[in-house]
Amino acid sequence: MAEIRVENLLKSYKQGSRRVEALRGIDLVFNGGEPVAVIGPSGAGKTTLIHILGTIDRPSAGRVLYDGRDVFAMSDRDLARFRNRTVGFVFQFHHLLLEFTALENTMMPALIQGVQRREAKGRAQEILEEVGLGDRMTHKPGELSGGEQQRVAVARSLILEPQVLLADEPTGNLDRETGEGVYQLLQQMNREKGITLIIVTHNEEIAGRLPRRIHLVDGRVV
Repeated sequence: MAEIRVENLLKSYKQGSRRVEALRGIDLVFNGGEPVAVIGPSGAGKTTLIHILGTIDRPSAGRVLYDGRDVFAMSDRDLARFRNRTVGFVFQFHHLLLEFTALENTMMPALIQGVQRREAKGRAQEILEEVGLGDRMTHKPGELSGGEQQRVAVARSLILEPQVLLADEPTGNLDRETGEGVYQLLQQMNREKGITLIIVTHNEEIAGRLPRRIHLVDGRVV
């Protein structure tokens, strides 16, 4: 699993007439296979950090290295290919396609990547079984509970066998019991597959159960 090294990471952007400093010179190392919580108040830079770690946003300065490789030195095309093969995302809102079944939603990243439909279907069926949705594959999002929809989102994030799973408030839109189930599922995937798991959360109880916590305030690690 990939080691992620962050060196002097800065991110700023304009908001109206003022410039916002979202990240202010962050240095971090995430070990391969490590489960980590990123915590902090609103506006601390947590989501910005996750987006840069996942290469869906670029830093203003600094480097992000995966196993020593500076990912932002890649071309946009190579970076997109790297992201699809290496990183999985789970967000607070599942972003499932409402007209497709759980199986079809899970298959989608593999089909976009060019995996043959039969193989993509087999992978999706296996992953949905793993996340406890073997009997819900043909249901569309509107026929699934909130927790089941988020489990489909987790399955979708895993179909290309990423090395890193980034979860941004994955339980924030769920009640406590349902959120607990999703959290347990993420931990299970970390243990069984060795995926580096980085969870952004406001939930101090969940964060406290992970072996490592990174606390951000005003764009800095405290």
